Amino acid sequence: MNRLIPLTPAEIHLWLAFYDEITDERLHSAYRELLSPAEKEQESRFYFAADRRRYLITRALVRTVLSRYARVHSKEWVFSANAYGRPEIVNAQAREADLSFNISHTRSLIVLGVTRGRALGVDVENFLARDAPIDVADRFFAPREVAALAATPPQRQRYRFFEYWTFKEAYIKARGMGLSLPLDRFSFHYPNDRTVELAIHPELADDPARWQLWQFRPRLEYLVAICAERVGARSPILIVWQAIPMLSEKRYSIEYLRVSETVNAAHN
Repeated sequence: MNRLIPLTPAEIHLWLAFYDEITDERLHSAYRELLSPAEKEQESRFYFAADRRRYLITRALVRTVLSRYARVHSKEWVFSANAYGRPEIVNAQAREADLSFNISHTRSLIVLGVTRGRALGVDVENFLARDAPIDVADRFFAPREVAALAATPPQRQRYRFFEYWTFKEAYIKARGMGLSLPLDRFSFHYPNDRTVELAIHPELADDPARWQLWQFRPRLEYLVAICAERVGARSPILIVWQAIPMLSEKRYSIEYLRVSETVNAAHN
């Protein structure tokens, strides 16, 4: 078993896997050996090879990365879903260490966040590979967001839509309640080109100051948003890795596009 990676309560580790670049069938076979019977059955149900590869590498990434933080073999992780479908860790060793994770994927990229003792939500979109459904914003976003999107120059509307969408997805995933949270009852505002502010309707019984937000583009076509619970006086520190499960891992340098104004100055 690999040595454990230190993960302090003040840190969030984010793992990136560009799965279209992981094509070695020997690796795929090794990944498949890690899966539970239910996961193997689920993999077989995907009609398209690209979807099977994404699913397989996603499950391998979750299992191998979690084993870097707790002494549990990659094959032995057990998961269950909460009432809203969010996957959670069952293994006692990880629960005792207050270990949790959240995952998102888009065309060609998987993003996995790991933390201790805090709520966490991540979302990624390949915004160059899909159209922006502006009608979704008109129907479901908060009025202030709809107005700001309408005022955005047409050539920027696609990107602005996905700025909103990834932040919204990250927040609802951090809350662990899925789309049971109405999208028009919380909103994101951009005081300038580098910051973001969260506003929450009182009926959601939440405090915007509870959350730290980041957004960055690991490559040109991807937009990643993270929403993390603040625990204690300091905002969490984000550390980013790139991995090919069972083969390689390395630190990954990013530049934040938007952050909450109280974000720590230090980051990796």
